[in-house]
Amino acid sequence: MGSLTNFLANRKTSGLSLEQLGLFESELAPTGKPLMVAIDRLIEDPDNPRKEFPPEAIEELAQDVAQRGILQPIVVSDREIKDRYLIRFGSRRWRAAIQAGLTEVPIIFAAQHRNAYDQVAENLKRQNLSPLELAQFIRRRVDAGESNAEVGRQLGMDLTTVAHHLGLLSLPPVLNQALKDGRCESPRTLYELTRLHEEQPEQVAALVTGADPITRETVASLRDASRVVAPADDKPPQPRPDKMAQALARATGLCERLDTALQWLSRTGGIDALPQDQVMALRQRVAELAARLAPEATPSDTEAHHGTPAA
Repeated sequence: MGSLTNFLANRKTSGLSLEQLGLFESELAPTGKPLMVAIDRLIEDPDNPRKEFPPEAIEELAQDVAQRGILQPIVVSDREIKDRYLIRFGSRRWRAAIQAGLTEVPIIFAAQHRNAYDQVAENLKRQNLSPLELAQFIRRRVDAGESNAEVGRQLGMDLTTVAHHLGLLSLPPVLNQALKDGRCESPRTLYELTRLHEEQPEQVAALVTGADPITRETVASLRDASRVVAPADDKPPQPRPDKMAQALARATGLCERLDTALQWLSRTGGIDALPQDQVMALRQRVAELAARLAPEATPSDTEAHHGTPAA
């Protein structure tokens, strides 16, 4: 944040002005096309309704600007005092560009006069992608062949956060409804509730459909309660039919993805062109998985194959 602070405190007018460079000639009337100008030729609007610029948010935006540049030009009004432009929309982008070390930024002229209410409306109506929209974007990138690690790098997320977002696409119905209703939108919280739902579906449903706020504390309390050891029962716990169906559907989907991957390898040179040790390891792994699908041997099967043991 030091570079931004020093820039704002020590900015000086030096070198050629934009007038000397001919940037204010008539042919540069507002056209809507971006114009690259020196970053120190912009000044903030003292009447901008946004007065707070959290350093953490500016630093996060600066990292994105350093990687991708400014994707949306800063909107400025016509020439102000001397050779400066007055920022109408884009103070955060301008500050992030300074923090990122940019020397030039793209600008466009406001096509018409804007008043203070326009600036308030622009800030009020700005809306980030919802967690679900971001999850759907991540899924599209993964389906296109990108790894979770690559998607996370591009978005500035760790792998855990990527996994939490992807979990939004396979929520149990009660949690999916809570997400759509805005009852709970935190990917991490919903991920934890999904895991709890497998053990305590009634308690989780009661929490998300109730009136109490869903906080990390309430989820932690519910999780701690699930860890209490129940009295031993004579009968072993039986898997729930719906969970078995979900597991089977998930396994079938993974098999289809494996088949697609193998077909792609065959089209791009053949599996035999790969290192043989890796191919053998893959074949062995597939064989082990196939063995798990074999029916369990019964005592009669054993006797049929090996004969009746001697008395």
